[in-house]
Amino acid sequence: MSEDIPDVAKALTRQGAICRAMGSPLNGDLLDRAAADWQAGGPVRALLEPWADLALKAQFEAAVPLRLIASWHELALSGDDPAVARAYERLDADAIWAAVHPAMTVQGARLAAFMTHEPQTNEVRRSICLLGGFLEIAKATGLPLRCFELAASAGLNLSWDRYGYQIGEDSWGDPRAAVQMDTDWTGAPPPVDAVVKVIERAACDRRPTDLSDPDQRRRLMSYIWADQPERLARLRAAIEVALAEGVAVETADAVDWTRREVALLGDAATVLYHSVFWTYMPPETQAALVAEIEAKAAHATANAPFAWLRMEPKPDNMAEMEVRLTLWPGGEERLLAEAHPHGAWVRWLAG
Repeated sequence: MSEDIPDVAKALTRQGAICRAMGSPLNGDLLDRAAADWQAGGPVRALLEPWADLALKAQFEAAVPLRLIASWHELALSGDDPAVARAYERLDADAIWAAVHPAMTVQGARLAAFMTHEPQTNEVRRSICLLGGFLEIAKATGLPLRCFELAASAGLNLSWDRYGYQIGEDSWGDPRAAVQMDTDWTGAPPPVDAVVKVIERAACDRRPTDLSDPDQRRRLMSYIWADQPERLARLRAAIEVALAEGVAVETADAVDWTRREVALLGDAATVLYHSVFWTYMPPETQAALVAEIEAKAAHATANAPFAWLRMEPKPDNMAEMEVRLTLWPGGEERLLAEAHPHGAWVRWLAG
C-alpha cells in the first residue's frame, strides 16, 4: 500500500485482511470498500473524523475499523433501517454496501454516537481456551474454585462451568447445557478428570454490559461478525444462561476491585482470570495490577492457593493468543496453550 495513504485508511484495509484470515470474508470486503470510500471523501470519512489523525498502531488500539463495521451491524439488528436489515440477512457485500452507504449519511448521527463507545466483546468460546487452565488448577489443588474475572464485559465467561465442551475426543461439562462449544483441538487433552466445583464467582468491568437492557444486548451482538452465525447463536444462548443465573458484573476499575474484592480463603483455590484485556491497559496500570497480584500471592498457602489465569495476545502477534497460568505457592508461570482469538482452535502445550 502506498505510503501516502493515511493511516486511518490503511487500518481499514489491514483490518479487512485480518477479518478474512479469521473467517469473515464479508467484513474483509466491506472494510476494503470503506477504505476506498474514505479516500474518495465519502461518508466513511465523516464517521471516522474523530480518529483521522491517529497513527496506525493507535487506530488498532482504538479498534476504529471494528467500531465502524459494528455500527452497521447494530443498525441492521435493530431493524430501524429496513434496507440495511434486509441486506444483512442476505450476507452479500454488494447488497450491504449499497444499503449502508446512504445510511451513513441518513443515520450518520446514530452511527457516530454508537462509535463513541469503545468496543466491548464477550466471545463465549474463549471459555474453551480457558477451560484447560481451570482444570489444571482444580487438579493441582484438589480444592473448590473461587473465580474472579477482570474486564468481564457482560460476564458470559463467568459461567464457564455451566457450558458443555467437546475437546477433540474428550468432552467436559453438561451435555444438556444450552451453550455447547467445540474447537479444533491439537495436543494432549487437559485433565478432564479433575473434580471441579465453583463455590464463588464475581466479576468487574469499567463499563459492564447490562444484559437486561435490550439496547446493550444488541450492542454486544453487533460486534459478532455477521457472516459467522454460529458465534451469534452461541452468544444469544449464553446471554439467556446469564440472565437465568443472575450473573452480575460490578462497575469498577480492575486494580481497585482486585485490591478490594479478591481475598484468599482457606479450603478453596482463588482464581483471578481475564481474556484479551491486558493490551488495553497503559503500562502503569499493568504494573499496578501486577503489584496487587503479587501482594495476594505472598499470602498463598497449600490450603489457600492463588491462581492467575489469562488469555492474552502474543507479544509479537495479535492474531494469536497465549493461555498462561501462574499458581501460588510456588509461583511458576506456565504456558498452557496457544489459541485463536475467538476460540476456533487451541494448541494445548501443557503435559
